[in-house]
Amino acid sequence: MEFNTYTLLNGIRCIHKQVKSAVVHCALTINTGTRDELPGEFGMAHLVEHTIFKGTKRRKAWQVNCRLENMGGELNAYTTKEETVVHATTLRGDYTKAVELLADIVFESTFPEHEIEKEKNVIFDEINLYKDSPTDRIYDEFEDMVFAGSSLGHNILGNKATLRKLHSADIKQFIERTYTTDQMVFSIIGNISENAFHNVADKYFGSITPSTRNFSRSTATAPANFIHTVKRNTHQVHSIIGNRAYDLKDDRRVPLLLLVNMLGGPSANSLLNVLLREKNALSYSVEASYTPFTDSGIASIYFSCEKDNESKCTELIRRQLEEVSEHNVSPRRLSIAKRQFLGQLAISAENNEGYMLGAAKSYLVFGDVDGFQTAKEKIDAVTADDIRQVAMDTFTDMSALIYK
Repeated sequence: MEFNTYTLLNGIRCIHKQVKSAVVHCALTINTGTRDELPGEFGMAHLVEHTIFKGTKRRKAWQVNCRLENMGGELNAYTTKEETVVHATTLRGDYTKAVELLADIVFESTFPEHEIEKEKNVIFDEINLYKDSPTDRIYDEFEDMVFAGSSLGHNILGNKATLRKLHSADIKQFIERTYTTDQMVFSIIGNISENAFHNVADKYFGSITPSTRNFSRSTATAPANFIHTVKRNTHQVHSIIGNRAYDLKDDRRVPLLLLVNMLGGPSANSLLNVLLREKNALSYSVEASYTPFTDSGIASIYFSCEKDNESKCTELIRRQLEEVSEHNVSPRRLSIAKRQFLGQLAISAENNEGYMLGAAKSYLVFGDVDGFQTAKEKIDAVTADDIRQVAMDTFTDMSALIYK
C-alpha cells in the first residue's frame, strides 16, 4: 500500500502519505451519514456538519472560523449518505494547528442553542437554493424513490419542518450514537514524515475515549419500477433513468464504473454525449453516474433538452443501452475506454486533497487502499462480456423521473 497506516488504542484508524509539497491536507472521515438518521432526525447529519463549527469548550464560533483562515488555510466539511468529512488545508508549518482544530471541533463542540437556530436559517436558504436547481433536485428525488422504504431513501438536507424541531440535546444524542471511534479515519497528506504522523495522531486523537457502534445498516427491498412525471414549470425537460446497482464490495462494480464512464463520463467522446450532442444537437447536458454504497448502489443517466426533443433523446438513449446490453463492445472501443479511465484516475491522483479523501474512504470501508498498479490490473482484467453483463443487469427495465 502506498500509504502508512496506524491504529490508535481507541480504534481511530490513521492513514498518511508523504509527498513533496508546501501544503498539507488533513481530514477526519466519519462513517456517519444521512442513512444513519432515525425517523424524526432527517437532516440531522447535515445539521451536525454545519454546527460543529459554532463553538467548542475552548473556542467561540468566530475563533473556530478564524483559526486557519487568518493563516491562509481552509477549514470545511461535507455530508453524504454514508459519511461526514471534516477537512483542513494549511501550509506545512501550520499543519499541527489544523489537526488540533479538527480534534477540537469534532470531539469538543458545545452546540449552543442560539447558534443552532441561526444555522438552521442558513440551511433553510440552502434548501431553497436546492429547490431552484432542477439538475440537483432530480437526482435526489430519483434516489429517494429508488430507495423508498430504505435508510438511503431521504435527501441529505432534510426538510424545514423536521429541522425546526431539532435542538442541541438532539444533536448531542445523535453524535453519541453515531460518532464512535471505531468508525473514524484520520488522514493526512503532505511533506510530513511517518514519525511526525504518528506523533500528531497520538497527541490530538490518542486520548479520545474509545467507543463502538452498536447498530447496523440495512437496505429495504427495491420497490417496483416506476415512470413518474412531475410538473416543475422549467424551461427544459429534465429526465433521469436508472436502477439500483452493485454495492462497494461487489467485484462487478469495476466493469460498471468502466461502462458508466464510456456511456456518459466527463469526456466529450462519451457515447451518449456524441449521440445526443455532437451528432444530433439535441442536448447540452447528458451524463451517466454510478454511486456505490456499502450494501447497495445506484446507476443512472440524466439529460436535459427542449421539451419537443424529449422523445427523440429518450429513444436514442434506449437504443444505445440496448446495443451495449445485447452486443459486446469492440476490442478497440474497450481498449480506448480502459486507457481513458486509467488516465482520468492518474490525473485525479494529482489532486492531493481529493486523493487523500478517497484513500480515507477506501481505508474506512475496506481497510486498504489500492495503488494505481492494482487499479490498473483490475481495469485491464475487465472483458467485453463483463461490460455486456453489467449493462444487462443495470440498464434494462429501468425506472424514470421526468421534470416538465
